[in-house]
Amino acid sequence: MKVETTNEATAFKSKPGLGRIAKAAGYSFAGLAAAWRHEAAFRQLALLACVLIPVAFMVGSTPVERALLVLPVLMSLAIELVNSAIEAVVDRVSLEIHPLSKRAKDLGSAAQLLGLISIAVVWLAVLL
Repeated sequence: MKVETTNEATAFKSKPGLGRIAKAAGYSFAGLAAAWRHEAAFRQLALLACVLIPVAFMVGSTPVERALLVLPVLMSLAIELVNSAIEAVVDRVSLEIHPLSKRAKDLGSAAQLLGLISIAVVWLAVLL
């Protein structure tokens, strides 16, 4: 026999179906809008993506090359969204300087650095 458990978090979950997908898409667009509005690093990466993605379709000679050029750019945008989310949560919890807060922010920044390095490595590999 399956026992159903409920908790406070379950009350905030939406129901399954197309309505959930529509709500999730709305939350995603709201997140992108918030990132654009509040995060300079996201805006810079988005503008870089606006340049690099069309260039990828001009310089990539095969679909695989084009995908290899586009994917790290999109992943770097995703990493920046997660990094910004980490920073927002840390700042929401406390603006007090704390070693764990610093570590969380530094780890998010390190993830973004690796994302940017991956862009450089892939683009250099394909172009050279």
